[in-house]
Amino acid sequence: MMTRLDEEAIRRLLDDRVAARLASFETFEEIGSTNSYLMQASAPPPGSLRVALTDNQTKGRGRHGRSWLSPPGSGLCLSIAYTFAAQPPNLPALTLATGVGVIEALAAMGIAGIQLKWPNDLVANDGKLGGILTEAKTSSPAAVTVVTGVGINVDITAAPDLDGDAAGTLRAVDLASCSATIPPREQLAAGLVNRLCTLISDYAATGFTPFAPRWAGYDWLLGKRVSVDAPQRQVSGTGAGIDADGALLVDTGATEPARVASGTVVAARETPA
Repeated sequence: MMTRLDEEAIRRLLDDRVAARLASFETFEEIGSTNSYLMQASAPPPGSLRVALTDNQTKGRGRHGRSWLSPPGSGLCLSIAYTFAAQPPNLPALTLATGVGVIEALAAMGIAGIQLKWPNDLVANDGKLGGILTEAKTSSPAAVTVVTGVGINVDITAAPDLDGDAAGTLRAVDLASCSATIPPREQLAAGLVNRLCTLISDYAATGFTPFAPRWAGYDWLLGKRVSVDAPQRQVSGTGAGIDADGALLVDTGATEPARVASGTVVAARETPA
């Protein structure tokens, strides 16, 4: 199976404003991790972007050291490096904003019904469609470079043993199972790059504020029984949305919902109909 992405075809589909800001744009027939590659590369100048793409990732990483593998032709993995001249407001919530951007980009290509599991999972049909990993490194005393990676399962029929959620609550699903039509891989890649490059560069001015109400509309955990393994504590209750800064809210029965800024969430399994 030929899995190499057509780089020139993707470039032709990029918005002019995005293309003009690219310090580099690379596709790989195989790579260990697009995020690791850009984290090790030199930081792009402030305001510029580096993009790395593949549909064959062998050593991908998720949160807390978990793996994110994408066997040849089964998915799409892309990472974007961007240097903020100064740290933007609420940088940790960039991961949540990216989730919104991914859903909006997919919707523009006719793929609907995608939801978000706090803080970084893409969910479709109650299964894990993809994930987001954001990493940062200091570029200078003031500047910070962020590498945001997105992995999406496109067609995993040839990879039946692919894991979904490392916590064991979500099976892996793909675009092929939740959408009547899948755009060509190059169109899918370009649509995501166009949306996310613009989102990330704009985040310096906006922070998470404009994304909070949109994220709420995709909240897969809302109303579900959840257990959260947070630093120094366990929180159990019902998903109650997110706070304005992106923290997870859990209704524990107390007067005020518990706020969780970081942690691993397990949602109670639903009984099949």
